[in-house]
Amino acid sequence: RIHSSPGRNLQYGWLAYMLGERTTKRFTDYSKVFTVEGNLSSGKGRLAEQIARKLGMKHFPEADIHYLNRISGDGTLLPEKFNGFCNMERFYTDPKCPDGHSYRLQAWIFGNRVLQYADALEHLLSTGQGVVLERSPYSDFVFLDAMFKQGYIHKRCLDHYKEIKEISICEFLPPHLVIYVDVPVPEVQKRIQEKGKPYEKKVSPSYLQHIEDAYKKTFLPEISESSEILQYTAAEAEDVEKVIEDIEYLKFDKGPWLEQDDVSFHHLRLYVQDKNIVLDPAAIPRFIPEITIGGTEFDKIYYEYRAVSG
Repeated sequence: RIHSSPGRNLQYGWLAYMLGERTTKRFTDYSKVFTVEGNLSSGKGRLAEQIARKLGMKHFPEADIHYLNRISGDGTLLPEKFNGFCNMERFYTDPKCPDGHSYRLQAWIFGNRVLQYADALEHLLSTGQGVVLERSPYSDFVFLDAMFKQGYIHKRCLDHYKEIKEISICEFLPPHLVIYVDVPVPEVQKRIQEKGKPYEKKVSPSYLQHIEDAYKKTFLPEISESSEILQYTAAEAEDVEKVIEDIEYLKFDKGPWLEQDDVSFHHLRLYVQDKNIVLDPAAIPRFIPEITIGGTEFDKIYYEYRAVSG
């Protein structure tokens, strides 16, 4: 019998391309990247999952600090020292922690979003199946902007973030479609109080407002130059059939995806499957006290990580 295995699990390379492997021949109408955006507790996760199911796309739940743990090894969540020395509970409890925890957290999450976006692009280019993500590295800055305006982080952190963001996503292609679920801050607070985790209930309403402002005043206007935009209220987002209908009417006639061919997709596919290269720009050697540790401590953690089973 001839052995066969899923093409997605094979390592793609130059030889495959030379032998006739092409990306565009797999593409269908929904071989696309969609992201669903919104404030905390906006219902974006449920909407993203429903859209993916209705359109036969792959759903990528929001990347958190444990994203790498979930997709590698046996999926065991590792201790904090292997995940950027950060955790969400500490952020909500003490957002102005003097050791720079807030920026360390957001820088770590950004790296995980970059990794997830590369995984999503690799899946799309390898299989032709479209992907639906909850947030992306393109929108991640709304949280850093809110942190800075709240006084949680130093200006040097903002400058460092802008630098790593620019060089981290420049090789990617932006989403075809961004769906924004607009939930007013008072309603967000109400949902958090009703269904949020205990530590999430400590979130400042002004922090939530700054997130909303960054979405509406900066992210959506900027991303609209290269991506289609659909905006819904919380009630409108509940009607997934109407959302699907709106998506079907979109022409998808803008953005860099229109300029791509099998050659450019070949190079992008090589890039996104090499996760070390993808993540390198997010770790540029700058002395930022909030995210810098000593060489001896780094070596100790590195070898402890290598020794972890699974």
